[in-house]
Amino acid sequence: MPTPAATHSREVRLAALPQGLPRPEHFTVVETPLPVPAAGEALIRTRWFQVFPALRTVIGGGLEGTTPFPAIHPGDTLFGAAVGEVVTAPEGSALRPGELVFHWQGWREYAAVPAAECTPLGDTLPDPAAHLSMGWTPYGALTRVAHVSPGDTVFVTGGAGSVGSLAGQIARLLGASRVIGSTGSPAKAARMVSELGYDAAVLRGAEPLADQLAKAAPDGIDVLLDSVGGEQLRAAVAAARPGARFALVGALSGQLSPDSDGTTAPVEIDSFQLILKRIAIRGFSGQEDPTVRPEWNERFGDWLRSGRITFPHVRIPGIENAPRALHEVMGGQHLGTVIVEL
Repeated sequence: MPTPAATHSREVRLAALPQGLPRPEHFTVVETPLPVPAAGEALIRTRWFQVFPALRTVIGGGLEGTTPFPAIHPGDTLFGAAVGEVVTAPEGSALRPGELVFHWQGWREYAAVPAAECTPLGDTLPDPAAHLSMGWTPYGALTRVAHVSPGDTVFVTGGAGSVGSLAGQIARLLGASRVIGSTGSPAKAARMVSELGYDAAVLRGAEPLADQLAKAAPDGIDVLLDSVGGEQLRAAVAAARPGARFALVGALSGQLSPDSDGTTAPVEIDSFQLILKRIAIRGFSGQEDPTVRPEWNERFGDWLRSGRITFPHVRIPGIENAPRALHEVMGGQHLGTVIVEL
């Protein structure tokens, strides 16, 4: 049954532009009247929403002309992937009160969302919150761009994050013979190897990353799944085997740099090595291929039910704790996906 409608809703807004990385004081949780759906809109009560570090980019000014990263300004409400319950649905809509849907208006307790932008969840996944997994990104990159094959050695940057914590498991399930990940935490490195499908982990801030990767993959790497860039991308170029395939899905080295606004991620790499090793580099966004997400959900559900994959995540209760959760995500304090539960 649908949750009885309230009279007010709370949402998280940007209060001030930060100098450097945002902190909890740069946000405010405000109470607003319950949104009134316009024609064609459904009223959705949010149950869970995802906290993701790429919000730094939209806070920093966004990327012009790109849908995923529009700029937000002081006074604007944050946004992001969410799972919610339909309270009311527009006449003629396929939505039904009480069912759970995926939408992009997280960071608020209630949202008026166009019915066309609500995706009913059904029972594809055993846990509705797992629809907030970022697994469709590495799955799409590894199957559409890098084309992981049996016997490949795969290097995943940011191996303990929302993407990387699933990427190692996915690479293994797609047939990779050796999977290596990077992280900045010895504790996370241990969990990556014991729980998340990695054979080895290399540590930022220890000995040079290129040296560590050469030891972890003495025969080189065939595939890179990169959500970081910077030094880690350079190390991957040095370790690449002839014909290596690189899929770039993020740029956290720039997004989480306190010395930038999070909208650029410059890196210098040796183009001679790209030529001599015939390295193929391509960026990937799941939005470019609408078949990725439903295919991923189907396989993810089967893998979860069979126990062949896990969904590493942390649930933080209460919208009032969302600004702190974002600060912790940007500081690398959690392993896996971080979800605020309402």
